[in-house]
Amino acid sequence: MQKEELLHLHMLMVTVKKYYETVTGDAITTNKYDSLLISPVHIHKNKNSHKEALLTLAEELVERIGDNHGLYSEYQNKSSPVIAIKP
Repeated sequence: MQKEELLHLHMLMVTVKKYYETVTGDAITTNKYDSLLISPVHIHKNKNSHKEALLTLAEELVERIGDNHGLYSEYQNKSSPVIAIKP
């Protein structure tokens, strides 16, 4: 992935965070991400720094959304029907 694409994804992830906070009124704390001191507008930072920031932010968002909504566990409980295949 090119650096420009990483910057774009980084910006999208920040937008998702802000959107979720706006819709739910629930602030998401991102201590690990904030400690990296890098945002999508820091274009002078290297590609690996942006990759780490993007993955850290994504991890914290998924943890928080999953804790609040239990989406992962709900998805696991749904089972698909068993289909028998005749030989």
